[in-house]
Amino acid sequence: MRPDDVSLLAQVDRSEKIERICRVENGQEVWTEAGHECPGWNDEQLEGLQSRFLRELEAGGTAFGAYDGERLAGFGLLGHRRIGPKRDKLAVDLMYVGRPYRRRGIATRFMQLLGQAAAEAGAGYLYISSAESSSAVGFYRSIGGENTAEPDAELLALEPLDIHMTRRLKS
Repeated sequence: MRPDDVSLLAQVDRSEKIERICRVENGQEVWTEAGHECPGWNDEQLEGLQSRFLRELEAGGTAFGAYDGERLAGFGLLGHRRIGPKRDKLAVDLMYVGRPYRRRGIATRFMQLLGQAAAEAGAGYLYISSAESSSAVGFYRSIGGENTAEPDAELLALEPLDIHMTRRLKS
């Protein structure tokens, strides 16, 4: 995807039923029942999402989109900033698959593409700041994500409730 695709982000329906959420407390996961609906983006959230998308692309990030005809079904964005003491991690900065398109392998394909792009840029790991929902955490675990003992301070400040993980890339 390119910067001029930014308006297409509004087509992705991020809404979902949140069954359970995860928190990390003293290094341990604590799961609680949620049972609520996460709505789509409001205007302010969409504007922030689009600004973040543009900033990352302009700074050297890489984005991939999945399309259903002309409609954007989902997107994944690899951040540009190297993370960790060895500077060997690149973050999955944003990744969303629209509600009607989930469970079709799109997110798995995004992770493959983002991992390939990160490896080509010399990274050894993907850094994942996952939403705390059971569906998001479960997905990232299913593709090899593991909780990190050393969350990135900048990403932790941006998303303090997220579950921070890394996934080793194949060398």
